[in-house]
Amino acid sequence: MASFRTWHCLLAFSLLASAVSGQLSSTFYATSCPTLELIVRATVIRALVAERRMGASLVRLFFHDCFVQGCDGSILLDDVGSFVGEKGAGPNVNSVRGFDVIDQIKATVELICPGVVSCADIVALAARDSTFLLGGPNWAVPLGRRDSTTASQSQANNDLPAPTSSLAALISAFGNKGLSARDMTALSGAHTIGFSQCQNFRDHIYNDTDVDAAFATLRRRACPAAPGSGDTNLAPLDAQTQFVFDNAYYRNLLVRRGLLHSDQELFNGGSQDALVRQYSANPALFASDFAAAMIKMGNIGPLTSAGQVRANCRVVNSS
Repeated sequence: MASFRTWHCLLAFSLLASAVSGQLSSTFYATSCPTLELIVRATVIRALVAERRMGASLVRLFFHDCFVQGCDGSILLDDVGSFVGEKGAGPNVNSVRGFDVIDQIKATVELICPGVVSCADIVALAARDSTFLLGGPNWAVPLGRRDSTTASQSQANNDLPAPTSSLAALISAFGNKGLSARDMTALSGAHTIGFSQCQNFRDHIYNDTDVDAAFATLRRRACPAAPGSGDTNLAPLDAQTQFVFDNAYYRNLLVRRGLLHSDQELFNGGSQDALVRQYSANPALFASDFAAAMIKMGNIGPLTSAGQVRANCRVVNSS
């Protein structure tokens, strides 16, 4: 019994030391929850088998979490009573998905390692596993985040870049989060998987000039010109390999087949043209830069001493 208490004291001291240092570590749960990454990967595999599109949704969930208050799991919080979360924000409502997968992971983790693993870290791991399982790069995810007790719908509305963004607006939005233009262009490559709604690309295929005519005609078939008609109809962000994480997204940009206005802005006579060409010709360079940018994004404002480890990712722990 004494040795058991001693082990718990050492574990608590180790976790406290990591929190005080404010540093994330890929080995943060090595002792306190050694099976964590196996649980996450197994659950993500099941989710992808059930619906391959879910991989892109889990990557996007991480992005939408980190850009609002930092990578703190705030996007997972439901509106409860007077509490207003981020799910109802314009960029998220009826769009951001994957919450059920995070719930499944959390429920399993709580059975094995109760009160130890944050929802924010689960989101980060699920994004990495989704990328890797769809053919993209693998990387060691820095861990040790805690969960926020607050959310900001206004920040979600203001800080998440819109699909209509110009290149300057994209560079500014990412720069405000400490991410470079190169990081932005690499992270945009996540659009090599997944789908977008008609309302997000309608203006691009009907009104922009930097779009291939045949591509625009194809996309118009499922996206009527009139707003309010077919708004939620889906089209693949990468028509070639929407379920494979590769560099086809950049090759599409070279021939003006970016689905969103903001996609094609990366290759439209601006500062990122040369990098887009590099990524289109060198998949290894893209994979390396994407992994590095995901790690960098995961370091946006993590809570390492404040916050809590939520028992249920959708609600703040009761006091």
